[in-house]
Amino acid sequence: MTEIIKETTTAKEDGMSPVAVTSIKSEATGFQTIEYLVYFFAGLLEILLVFRLVLKLMGASLASAFVGLIYGITGIFIAPFEGIFRRGFAQGVETTSVLEPSTLVAIIVYAVLAWGIVKLVRIFSGEKQKSSM
Repeated sequence: MTEIIKETTTAKEDGMSPVAVTSIKSEATGFQTIEYLVYFFAGLLEILLVFRLVLKLMGASLASAFVGLIYGITGIFIAPFEGIFRRGFAQGVETTSVLEPSTLVAIIVYAVLAWGIVKLVRIFSGEKQKSSM
């Protein structure tokens, strides 16, 4: 649950009578902070994996430092899914495009994993689940 802090102050505007100003501040609980962090890091990983997928499809050169950085960071996250499906290659005039199904599988698996972790955090926090019926 979100902790709500309500503050009321009195202010004068243009020499007229005082006006009551109410501001509501909302602070996340510890469990919500964990949820936000899980979604943040999962989103960051998903973005890096999509970059990898697009760079491979476009036949990006490994001579580029950016391409090497993306492949280096994401390589460890792709490793568990290597070999599930064969890679597809398309030879162009200057580059070779590669369809890496392991990257697609990783994107799906890590998204579902993040969702599952957040659901577990909500269960342990005692937060009541909304009925979807």
